[in-house]
Amino acid sequence: MSVFKRIQQFFNRTFRRKSKRTDEWNELIKFLGLDDVSDDELSEATYFACLKVLSEAIGKLPLKLLKANDDMGVVSYRKHPLYKIVHDRPNPYMTPTSFWGTVELNRNHYGNAYVWIKGAGSQTTLWILPTADVDVWYDDACIISDVPDIYYIYHKGGKSYCFKSEEILHFKSFNSFDGIKGISVRDQLTLTVGGNIKSQKLLNKMYDNGFTGKAVLQYTGNLSDQNKKVFAQGIQEFIDGDLENDGIKNIIPIPYGTSLEPFNIKLADNQFFEIRQYTALQIASAFGIKPYQIGDYTKSSYASAEAQQLSFYIDTLLYIVKQYEEELTYKLLSDDELESGVGFKFNIDVILRADFATKVNTLSTAVNSFLMTPNEARAKLDLSSVPGGDRLLGNGASIPVELTGSQYNKGDPTPNLNGNNQGEED
Repeated sequence: MSVFKRIQQFFNRTFRRKSKRTDEWNELIKFLGLDDVSDDELSEATYFACLKVLSEAIGKLPLKLLKANDDMGVVSYRKHPLYKIVHDRPNPYMTPTSFWGTVELNRNHYGNAYVWIKGAGSQTTLWILPTADVDVWYDDACIISDVPDIYYIYHKGGKSYCFKSEEILHFKSFNSFDGIKGISVRDQLTLTVGGNIKSQKLLNKMYDNGFTGKAVLQYTGNLSDQNKKVFAQGIQEFIDGDLENDGIKNIIPIPYGTSLEPFNIKLADNQFFEIRQYTALQIASAFGIKPYQIGDYTKSSYASAEAQQLSFYIDTLLYIVKQYEEELTYKLLSDDELESGVGFKFNIDVILRADFATKVNTLSTAVNSFLMTPNEARAKLDLSSVPGGDRLLGNGASIPVELTGSQYNKGDPTPNLNGNNQGEED
């Protein structure tokens, strides 16, 4: 039986029934009015700021395709058909900045991000699949194929589409217990993120009430339950400012023999803001975000902006960038290309940029140390090449290590590396 027939039978037994149940469940949610419920996590300022920092950081990095040349150097492989795809336009509708930023947003928010590799060669395009609509299956029972493999099932419009592992770029969070699917930070920190959301709702409610908490309404006499509600509701209208249209803003009329005593809510006594700050730092720490990146400069200990960015790259981005490069290189390139030294690499220089004076001094040192040619250094400054600038130059006082000390010889300046110094006079 062909693989196609086996996949078709597998769909008939499993996914069509599952899609039917999913549609019925969605109809029930819509009937109950629950389909408009939004993600509260995205409304939490610290959580949103962490997603923003990581997504923008990955979106800033240009992705290049590099190749090792015959001289053991590395050059940009611009002639490769995939170079334009990853560097200029992953698909007709998205720029690389928005594409990789969106992938990183899904990876952090859901724990997994899926990119469909459509086509091959110069016809390749990359498409982001909605994470919530993708299921990951490990066919260890060999139902679909004779060889166990990972399959990605994408549900859309009541239909299910099966993709093999080599057709999907799968980027997962660091938190994974099986190495196949990642677990999002929001799932791990449900209580912490939820606590910050509740504290923000409390603060919003206090703003709405003019920072006036609950109050005790004392009165003389005996009122029925219905009259109590009417009496309290009338006072509440004055407190909430519902009568501002009638010109009544700051006056609360109290009948004779009645007093209104509010319960004072002191946020300072409850260490409200200290707890919120500590919770925000916990959330940021789970993402690998530095305190200064979420606006907390109370304990900044970095000597310069370059030191901050370097710490962020080493502690946070290095793991993420390495995962992207490994997945792209393995899924998009052939075995022959891998053996010839072709691979994808993000240019991290864009986040480690120094000030102009530091950059010029660094490039000058590289040129004088035979590490870079003048034209390579000029390219780093976005300047055009000049004639004769492709030769390695350096300090004239520099000599090879095996010639060290030969300048003091009176005879033959060439040392005898076998131990007999022929340059000395007898």
